[in-house]
Amino acid sequence: MMEYTNKYWNMLMPFIKKSLNKRYGKAYTKALIPKADAEYRDMLNRSDDIGRDNPMASNTYECLVFLAIWKAADGKISVEDLRAISKDVLSAPIMKVMGILINANKASGIKRIQKMMERDAKWLDEHPQYKKYSWDFHFDEKKHKDGFYYYFTQCPLNTFARREGYLEVLPVMCDIDHITASLMHAKLNRKYTLASGGKVCDYWFVGDKMKNPK
Repeated sequence: MMEYTNKYWNMLMPFIKKSLNKRYGKAYTKALIPKADAEYRDMLNRSDDIGRDNPMASNTYECLVFLAIWKAADGKISVEDLRAISKDVLSAPIMKVMGILINANKASGIKRIQKMMERDAKWLDEHPQYKKYSWDFHFDEKKHKDGFYYYFTQCPLNTFARREGYLEVLPVMCDIDHITASLMHAKLNRKYTLASGGKVCDYWFVGDKMKNPK
C-alpha cells in the first residue's frame, strides 16, 4: 500500500478540472471529482509500496490521478479522451518551466538528466526493501554515442495495471514520457514498453534539435 498524500492530487487537479470543464462542462466535472478522489485513495491502498520518499514515487502518485479520473468516469472518458486531457495538463505554461531549467540540446542538459536518474537509482540501492516493487535501473553508456540511455525491466505502474485491469489505458501514461521529454528540449527514442508487451521500457534521450543521433 502506498502512503496517501494529497500533494500530487492538489498539484494536478486545477489543470485537470480546466480540461474537464472545457470538454464535459462544469456540472459533470463537479460531480466527477469526488468520485475520482475516492478512486484515487482506493488505488493507492491497492498499490505496492515503493516508498513515499522514493524520488520515483511521483510517477505513481501522478499517474494514478489520471487513472482515477478515467475509472470514475465509468466509460464517459475514453482512452483517447484521457490522452487529450493529459496533453492539456502538460501543456500548461507552468509545466514549461522545466524547459528553462533543463535543455537537452546542451551537454549540460543531458548530464542533468543522467544525474537525476543516477540519483534515483542510488536512492533505491540505499533502500533495498523497495527493490522488489519499484522501477529497476539499467544503464548502458556504450549502447549509443549520443545522448543518454537506460532501461527498466520492471515498473510498478505496469504491475498495477496488469493486476487491476488498467492495461488498456496504461499506454497513455507511457506517452507522458514523450511530453515531459519535450519540456526538457529532449526527444525520447523508445522501441519498447512493458505496457505493450515488451521485456523492457527503454529510454534514449537526445536533444530535440539533433539530427540522426547515434
